[in-house]
Order: sequence, then structure tokens, then C-alpha cells
Amino acid sequence: MLADETRPRILPVGEGVLLILRGVSLNENASPEDMVSIRLWIDPHRIISLQRRKLKAVGDLAANIEAGQGPVDSAGFITALIGLLFVRMAPAVTSLGEEMDDIEEDVLDGSTNALREQIVSIRKKAIIFKRYMAPQRDLIINFLKAKIAWFADHNHHHMIEAHDNITRFVEELDSVRERSQVISDEVTNILTERLNKNMYALSVVAAIFLPFGFLTGLLGINIGGIPGAENPQAFLVFCVMLSLVVGLQVLIFRKMRWF
Repeated sequence: MLADETRPRILPVGEGVLLILRGVSLNENASPEDMVSIRLWIDPHRIISLQRRKLKAVGDLAANIEAGQGPVDSAGFITALIGLLFVRMAPAVTSLGEEMDDIEEDVLDGSTNALREQIVSIRKKAIIFKRYMAPQRDLIINFLKAKIAWFADHNHHHMIEAHDNITRFVEELDSVRERSQVISDEVTNILTERLNKNMYALSVVAAIFLPFGFLTGLLGINIGGIPGAENPQAFLVFCVMLSLVVGLQVLIFRKMRWF
């Protein structure tokens, strides 16, 4: 219970059980994926909990107890706490899916600016969430298999419902990760296609102006015998000749379907 680093787990000891859970961090200036650990020792007669940071779900449970609507025994305390932890998780997981929906719309609209950073950020959050949610799903299964004597049948039903919820969260996180990979590939393909089109346009322009550079370089050398050096109409003739060369190139490129 005093360990620096913990992961969700359950350890039955005699009539009691050591329970370590994780909840989303909704504290000020905190990221939801920075999940907060709560360590519990629970037996039929007492509940001991430790946490280093605040959990909104614990505050919700305390408020229910003060209002006379909280659990009346240890089993009810476990199911109530796990249920509230998952209620607080739902918006954080759902928001990742909504962000992916927005990014998909941006990709369909052709806007790919700065999308890579957003995709990486969402995928990183999904990975961190799953790191603690997947073991929490296994924790519930192990809890049900433990067959704790003071854990009544009606509490089992609540735990099964909690297992369904956490499974849905994990599946949603898997979906977010897969969608982020698909969108990332699509963004890469779009950027690559744009780059190829730009390179192709530059190649066509370079091919058109290549004869210009050759002819101007050839006639620009400062030696005797250059044709038209003494003819005042030579420059005009040369410009017409270059225009004809360009026109001929364009016809050849179109015939060969280069553009």
C-alpha cells in the first residue's frame, strides 16, 4: 500500500483483500490520462484507503455517504467505488473518440496541417489509459474468481456490470489507436502525394527550361563566331526560336501525357 509505483491488482489475504485501483486525474492542471492510484485494504469490518492525490470519485462516494445514500457494508463500498471510478472515466475516453472524429473530418476536407501532432498526442493518451484500464479489467475478473465470502451475489451483478463498462473502455481505446494509425497513414499518403505532384511540376518546368539554359549558355560565351553577333535582329530571332522550342516541347509532353 506504500509502494511508489502501483498497477491495478487484487490480493486476497485471509478474510480481507488488498485492492489497488486507478482513476482518471481530474485535478487542476492535471491530465486525465495521468491516472491516480488508490490503495485499499478491505475486510468485513474495516476499510483502509491510501492515496497521494485527490480522486473525484472518492469525493463523490464521500458525498453520497454523508447524504445517507452510500454503501452500508464493505462489499457495497467496493462496488460503489469502482462504479464511480468508471463513471468518471467515461468522459475522458469518449473525448478521445470525438477528437478522432474531428481529425477524420479534417482529413476528408483536405486539411492536414498540424494533424500529425494531434494524432500522436491522442494515440499517446490512449496508450497510457489502456496501460491502467486493461489490468483493471483483469482485476475485476480475478475478484469474481476469488469467491470472497462476504461479497454477496447482488454485488457480483454490480461487478459484472463494471466489467462490461471497463471492457467497453478498453475496446474504445483500441479503436482510437487503430483509427489513429489509419489516419496517420492516410495523412502520410496525402502529404507524399502532394510532394510528388510538386516534384513532378518542378521536373516539367525544369525540362521545359533545359533547352533555354543550353542555348543561352552556348550563345553567351564570349568568343568569336557566335551567329548573329553583328545582326541587330538576332535577339528577336532568338526569342522567336525559343518560343517555337517551348511550343514544340509542350506538344510533345501532351502527346506523351506527361501533363
